[in-house]
Amino acid sequence: MDPLVPGAPWLLALAGLVSGAACLAAWRRVPWQVRQMALLRASALIALAVLGGGALSHMILGVLLLLSAMAGTIGVRGLRAAPMCFHRAVVSLVLAICLWDTAGAGVGAGAGAGEVAASVGYHDHGPQFTGILSLVGVVGVIGVVLWTIVSQQVVSPSSDRRTRTLLGVESWSMAAGVALLCLAM
Repeated sequence: MDPLVPGAPWLLALAGLVSGAACLAAWRRVPWQVRQMALLRASALIALAVLGGGALSHMILGVLLLLSAMAGTIGVRGLRAAPMCFHRAVVSLVLAICLWDTAGAGVGAGAGAGEVAASVGYHDHGPQFTGILSLVGVVGVIGVVLWTIVSQQVVSPSSDRRTRTLLGVESWSMAAGVALLCLAM
């Protein structure tokens, strides 16, 4: 991770745990698709913190997040919970894109397993933001944060106050996590 945010992997793991715990606490009030995405995302972020930043681990975690996003949209077309499921699927997809971007940027090139070469940063973007995945990641982060704001203000997922609170905590936790991952790496 970027030296400016040395605790970023553990902050990501914490964001994933908060998001997963909020979805588990809401249990039957949210569709199974939302629960599986939150739990897999939390597991991926914890694995990222524990395993470190190898290119292979980023590729594998990105593929798992992509598969989770795809499974998270199964059978939701026309349901009232569809926006909730698509929101979480977009978060998983943006996280996967950010992980793939770091894997493609030379993570671990010329260094031992889990280490970053001295000349290559995770994103190694600086102010220029090179690469299409970087652009998609930045646009995705902005979209997730805006969607979280709009969904909290406009779309009311449930009339139950407890469920709204839990989903609000989960939404902001995953938005903070995706922003931290894509901007700190």
